[in-house]
Amino acid sequence: MGQYANLNNHGSLEEQVKELADEELLDFWEETQQLAKMLDQEEQTDLEYNPEYERVILQELQYRTCYKGQF
Repeated sequence: MGQYANLNNHGSLEEQVKELADEELLDFWEETQQLAKMLDQEEQTDLEYNPEYERVILQELQYRTCYKGQF
């Protein structure tokens, strides 16, 4: 996984996350957690963790949980 790049042909991060199936979204969240843990353990790294991933993923998971509860 790399840093998010806002490319017009791929849509926004929010749009991309909304298109993922539930299992894919959970896998993506797990990968962001593993990346954050790995970067925390590294003393020096050229990569910068973007917490925007986590916020967007958790927001979508909350939305899906609330949406499923309505029906």
